[in-house]
Amino acid sequence: MEKRLTAEHIKQWKEGVYHKAFTILGAHVTDGGTFFAVWAPHAHSVSVVGEFNNWDGRENPMEKEDATGIWTTQVSGVEKWDLYKFELKTAENAPPFLKSDPYARVAEVRPKTASLVYDSEEFDWEDETWLSSRGEQQSFRKPISIYEVYLASWKRKGPDNNEYLGYRELAQELVPYVKECGFTHIELMPIAEHPYDPSWGYQITGYYAPTSRFGDPDDLKYFINECHKAGIGVIMDWVPGHFPKDEQGLQMFDGTPLYEYADPRKREQKEWGTYIFDYGKPGVRNFLLSNAHYWCEKFHIDGLRVDAVASMLYLDYSKNDGEWTPNKYGGNEHLEAIDFLKDFNTIIHREFPGILTMAEESTSWEGVTKPVHHGGLGFDYKWNMGWMNDTLSYIKKEPGQRHDDPDKITFPMMYNYSENFLLPFSHDEVVHLKDPMVWKSSGNEQQQFANLRLLYTYFFSHPGKKLLFMGNEFAETSEWSEGYALHWHLLDHSRHRGIQRMVSDLNRFYQKEKSLHEIDRENEGFEWIELGRETPCLFAFLRKARDPADHILCILNFADYPLDNYHLSPFDGVQYELVFNSDSEYYGGQNRGSHYGKMGKQYVSVPPFTGLLLKPAD
Repeated sequence: MEKRLTAEHIKQWKEGVYHKAFTILGAHVTDGGTFFAVWAPHAHSVSVVGEFNNWDGRENPMEKEDATGIWTTQVSGVEKWDLYKFELKTAENAPPFLKSDPYARVAEVRPKTASLVYDSEEFDWEDETWLSSRGEQQSFRKPISIYEVYLASWKRKGPDNNEYLGYRELAQELVPYVKECGFTHIELMPIAEHPYDPSWGYQITGYYAPTSRFGDPDDLKYFINECHKAGIGVIMDWVPGHFPKDEQGLQMFDGTPLYEYADPRKREQKEWGTYIFDYGKPGVRNFLLSNAHYWCEKFHIDGLRVDAVASMLYLDYSKNDGEWTPNKYGGNEHLEAIDFLKDFNTIIHREFPGILTMAEESTSWEGVTKPVHHGGLGFDYKWNMGWMNDTLSYIKKEPGQRHDDPDKITFPMMYNYSENFLLPFSHDEVVHLKDPMVWKSSGNEQQQFANLRLLYTYFFSHPGKKLLFMGNEFAETSEWSEGYALHWHLLDHSRHRGIQRMVSDLNRFYQKEKSLHEIDRENEGFEWIELGRETPCLFAFLRKARDPADHILCILNFADYPLDNYHLSPFDGVQYELVFNSDSEYYGGQNRGSHYGKMGKQYVSVPPFTGLLLKPAD
C-alpha cells in the first residue's frame, strides 16, 4: 500500500511545520514489498537501487510529486535488511550519482555507506510506569542529575580491550552502574549514524539511524527500555546546527545546495568544516522537526540537548568581517534559525508533554528558556557555561591567589534567575590539553583530590540541575579520548573509590533534600552568608526549600589553611548537625572538620579545601 501526503500534510509541508515526515519519507516495508520516498525537488530523475536490482538505476525509477518535490515508488520483493541507495541525475544526459537515504532507519557501519530497509514497529516496550510519571519526574521542582556518556569509550571488551559493548551489553552494565551512582538521567552523546569516530557523533550523515556500531534500532530501544525500567531518564544530544560534507550525505543532495544554504556566506561552518542547514526551506525544517519527533516517539527519548545553539543564533558565528551577510534588519541574528528553534520547542512540548529540551548556548542571548509565547526560544534549560568557566577558572588558581578573586564564585548568582540553568562539567572540559577534573587544581596529589571533593560539594549544593561526564565521578586521571575506554582500574585505589562514593552520596543527598532542588529558580531558595571577602576563600550560603525552615547550610573553604572555631554568628540559638564532610576518610580525606555548639553559639572547624553541609537538628 503506497503512502501519500494528504492535502493537509502538503499544506504543513509547504509551511515547514510538517513534523511527521518520517511516516512518508524513507523506506517503509509494506505487504507488497517496500515503499520508497525521497525529497529531491531539483533532480531531473531519481531511482532506487540496491542488491535487489543489481544497483541498476534503470530498473526502479521514481515518480515526482510536484507539490512537494518528493519522489516515490513501490518495489516488490524488497525486504527488511536489504541494502539500497538513491541514484539521481541533474539532467537527462548527466552522469548519475548515489546518495544514502536521509530518512534511513539503519545505515551500514563505516566505511560502508548504504542504507538498509528496516521495519521498526516490532519492539515490545515495557516502560509504561516511567512514561506515565515522566512529566512529574522531570518537572522543574524535581532533582535532575545527568551522567553524560560516550558509548564507544565508557567501557570496552575483547582481548585488547578494543571492542565496543553493544546496546544490550550496555543495558546490563551501564544502567545498573548509573543507578548505583545515584544519577537520575543518562545523556548520550550523539548516537545518530556518523562516519568519523573523532567527530564524537557531532557530524551526522544518518539523522534517523542509530549508529550501527553498537547494534540495530531495536537494540537501542532495549537499552532505553532498561533505563526506564530502572527509573532512569534518557537524554540525547541532537545536532540541528550543521552537517558534514561527506559525498553520500546531505551535501548537494539533488545536485544543488538543498539542505545547505546556496549563499556561500551563510553555507559553511568553517570552524568545524561543515555545512549549515538552510532553515528558510520548508523541506529542511520538516526534515529536522520530524527528526526530533521521530526520536521522541519511536525511541521514547526523554529529552533533547541541542548542540551548539550559539552557532545557530548568530550569522557571524566564528566568521570574520566580509564572510557573513546581515539579516534584513542589519543585525547578526539568524532570524530563520531562531524561528526554527521556536517551532521545534513549541512542537516537541505540545506533542510530548514532559519531555525536556536543553540548549548548549554559550552567549548572553536573552530568553533562551523563556516560553515562546513570551518571546523566548522555549527551551526548558540552558547550560550555564558562565558558571562552569568561572568555577574552573577559580579552582585552577594557586591557593594564595584565590582570595583576590571571590567574584568567580559569587558573580554567577547575579544572573542565576535570568534562565533555567543546568550546571555542566561535560566532556568538553576534559578533552585534549584541558586536563582531567582532578588535575585542574595545583598542589600535591592529596591537595588536588581535596580540591576535587570541594569542587563537587560546591557543584551539588549550588542552584541548578547537574551534569557530570563519565569518569569524572571517580577522578579519571587522563584526558578523555574517544579511542579508548575509561581507566576503571583506578577504582583499585582508595582516593578514587572515595570520590566515587562521595559523588554517589551527594547525588542521593541532592535528591533527598528538597532545599537543594525544590526552588532552584526562585531567589527565596538561596541566601549568601559569607562572600569570600572578610574571611578570604571562605564561602557560605543557605539553600532553602519552599518551607524556609527546611534548609541546608553550605560552608566551603577554598583556602590552603584550616579555619578553626569559626563562629557562625547568624545561627546562634539554632542547633545544627553536620550531615556531610568532604574531608571524610570514607571519601579519601583525613577525617578533619567538625561542628559544635557552645552556650547557644554555633562553631565549625573547616580543613583546607573542604566543604561542610549542615542541617537544623531534629
